[in-house]
Amino acid sequence: MAIEHAAVQVVRKPWGVADLRPWSSIDGSGEAIGELWFQRADKNAPIPALLLKLLFTSEPLSIQVHPDDAFARSIGLPNGKTEAWYILSATPDARIAVGLKRHLTPQQLRASIKDGSIAGLAQWRPARRGDVIFIPAGTIHAIGSGIMLAEIQQHSDATFRLFDHGRQRELHEDSAVAVSDAGPAQTQAVARRLSDERWTLIASPHFVLERFNLPANSTWALTADKETWMLAIEGLAKIGATNTTVGDVIFVEGDRAIIEVGPDGISGLIAYPGPDPIISLLQEAGEQMTKSVVPSAQRPTKSNEVVEAQT
Repeated sequence: MAIEHAAVQVVRKPWGVADLRPWSSIDGSGEAIGELWFQRADKNAPIPALLLKLLFTSEPLSIQVHPDDAFARSIGLPNGKTEAWYILSATPDARIAVGLKRHLTPQQLRASIKDGSIAGLAQWRPARRGDVIFIPAGTIHAIGSGIMLAEIQQHSDATFRLFDHGRQRELHEDSAVAVSDAGPAQTQAVARRLSDERWTLIASPHFVLERFNLPANSTWALTADKETWMLAIEGLAKIGATNTTVGDVIFVEGDRAIIEVGPDGISGLIAYPGPDPIISLLQEAGEQMTKSVVPSAQRPTKSNEVVEAQT
């Protein structure tokens, strides 16, 4: 049983940023921060099936692909990596790449990695706030500059690079060719309304990603049998014993957390293992309350642990 304010692991990247506000007050001025990984606060807890991240880009990331479970296990990894993105903010010229413009044979894909032409074959498109992008294992993809996004994924860092913008890091030609679905991306499913407050954005065998919007001064019960991650995007609430606002992540598993929503409401993302949405996960608890919610100006300093990671 667990209701935790998630710990934060800082991952510094050459393509990261110095200023993470409003999502975090962590200072990236010394060395740019590319990612925040949210971890169990209990260091003795089992490794979760899912990993929730925030990504911040000032330069484009590599063009890359992730393996599925079968290939990952064939090379000694516990599982592959399917992921989804939710765009939190994007500059007017920000772009993402998902899939290729046309189908390539394995020989054509290998040649495009060798000569760098894969950069022109990737299917780039504009990125806008609120966009939802599903990246099944095997999908060639990239994230451009000027983007802040939330990512939910299988708990894996298995990544094969096809193109890296001249950064002189290793490319993974053989593995990338072996795992890639070298063609246009699958059609993106549309969001499905579960209630006035909840929408299913992605429902896959590995995870379900929802968007929620809880009205001001309302009270809710989050009943999570499976591991459940909740990211606040706007507003303020008290979740369990923790005052939660923009950028905070709460982890709940095998427990029931009461959510007391503040005067401006709260919206965010919820993720949990798939394949199907859990209707009973979030239910209104009845009487509206405001007394236990701390206004943001009086909110106590965050106490969740910050861990540095260089990758």
